[in-house]
Amino acid sequence: MCILWRFIASIIKHTWYLLNFIREFFLNLFFILLILIGISLYFQFEKKTTNSTNSALLIDLSGIIIDKPIMNDKLLEWSRELLRSSSAHLQENSLFEVVEKIRQAKTDNDITGIVLSLNNFIGTDLSSLQYIGNALHEFRKSNKPIYAISDSYNQMQYYLASFANKIYLSPQGSVGLKGFSSNILYYKSLLNNLKITTHIFRVGSYKSAVEPMIRDDMSSKAREANSHWIKGLWQNYLIEVASNRNLSKEQLFPNMATDIISKLQAVNGNLAQYALDHKLVDKLASRSTIEAELTDIFGWNKENKDFNFISIYNYRIKEKLQQNNQIAVILINGTIIDGLQIPGSVGGDTAVAQIRQARLDPKIKAVILRVNSPGGSVNASEVIRSELVALRATGKPLVVSMGGIAASGGYWISTPANYIIANPSTLTGSIGIFGVINTIDKSLESIGIHTDGVATSPLANVTTIKALPPEFSQIMQMNIGYNYQTFINLVATARHKTPKQVDQIAQGRVWMGSDAKNNNLVDQLGNFDDAVKKTAELANLNDYELHWFIDHNSLSNMILNQISISVEAILPTPLFIIITMIKEKINSFNQFNDPQNCYALCLACGDLH
Repeated sequence: MCILWRFIASIIKHTWYLLNFIREFFLNLFFILLILIGISLYFQFEKKTTNSTNSALLIDLSGIIIDKPIMNDKLLEWSRELLRSSSAHLQENSLFEVVEKIRQAKTDNDITGIVLSLNNFIGTDLSSLQYIGNALHEFRKSNKPIYAISDSYNQMQYYLASFANKIYLSPQGSVGLKGFSSNILYYKSLLNNLKITTHIFRVGSYKSAVEPMIRDDMSSKAREANSHWIKGLWQNYLIEVASNRNLSKEQLFPNMATDIISKLQAVNGNLAQYALDHKLVDKLASRSTIEAELTDIFGWNKENKDFNFISIYNYRIKEKLQQNNQIAVILINGTIIDGLQIPGSVGGDTAVAQIRQARLDPKIKAVILRVNSPGGSVNASEVIRSELVALRATGKPLVVSMGGIAASGGYWISTPANYIIANPSTLTGSIGIFGVINTIDKSLESIGIHTDGVATSPLANVTTIKALPPEFSQIMQMNIGYNYQTFINLVATARHKTPKQVDQIAQGRVWMGSDAKNNNLVDQLGNFDDAVKKTAELANLNDYELHWFIDHNSLSNMILNQISISVEAILPTPLFIIITMIKEKINSFNQFNDPQNCYALCLACGDLH
């Protein structure tokens, strides 16, 4: 019997060794293949990016624009070459790289114009659009023309197109001006049906982040606050686009939907003709006609069999000489969570490490904290804020540049700044705290499962499978109240107000940047460029360079991520929507990891269409 068992064990052992060998062999082979592909793509890219004179910079953006993409620019270019993904709507682009390339093209003698090819551009927040718009306006003022081309334009696409000298539209296309909306899913009834008990702890009349779990509709307080800022954003949009097109707001978008309908009836429902007649576009033309006109302007490229252009993805940013005087730019992009960073979020420990590095580096003379976050964990927010206080204690100036959103925890971490600059369309404030704990005791009871046991105290008996002890609920609510008061006091100290004055504009209410300036929550209205100027002024720097703290993803992670994106892109639309919603919910659960279940988070701020 022993001999038999030894024989069986020997077979299992050698089989295991063989499987390990095969696994390691193929992993090494895959790794070598990646290296060879990377080298090949690098040289192809180097060759491809040499462009001729009299070229257009083709801004053929795919996907969305954010402050801090998961993949850096080089890996994104390689992924396009390697996988040829059709998932354009899932790509991420760096706001600051797009703007820098436009500004470099302005003084590049080889670039004689810009072509905005916007079919695959999905959008971004309004403040980011405005920052890109500033760069396009500067380019146009250099007497280089801009042309916009698209089969149709959504609102984000049309905002950028409005900066063009000439806007082309397909004869079957449209300009989709509709207005802004913000919609949230409410699932109180679902939780009731599942017999899940939601325990809510909050401070702030306007703190609507928990409403989806306790209501089936929007509260009057939330409706009041959200209506105010969403109407303000739409007015900002209309004013800027109308100015670009030399129209009034009413000409661009009539106040009454019935006016649009009557004007459409006059052209038999032809949306393209409506856009042309009302000067939303300059010409209706097919793709071949547009190509012929752009060829007359920029010349013909025999190799590419198209007009002369270089894609913004292949247009290289020229390297600059490093200087000893540096201004660090630290990007806080996404929900703030405890621990290390995961894609789409800001890890408290990761951010602290970057701030500490900037604090200890003698070359870094000042710091810009770029905040584009709805907030998140109170604990992580405080960890980041404390490290920023240590930075300021060294005498290095700290300026906060607010992006599209800098609310709740995003505002918490902004309080140590010497100076805060927000865009007029920034969503900020939302000074409030909440906590959420769900228990499934009733769900289990409904299917015949009961929980019982012993504990040394009621506080030791906290579990999701039992009802929360009332003693724990009291402690939780007191802790929420304490953290809210802490938040109020931090803001009061930073903004030279009394806690009572801050409380009057707090209570979880969301403010637009222009309102925040009126309420003294920010110091200046402006964009990232204004933040750079202010930082250099505070640090007494004439010559300096920006030192960007960028996370670099590995090539293997990039490929795995891109393969996932490519698979999702070929799914049927209904299935893709379901999978996306599930992924978003899983990610949101990962983001709720505060050790005390306390959150300074604005969930409504980012849901704008």
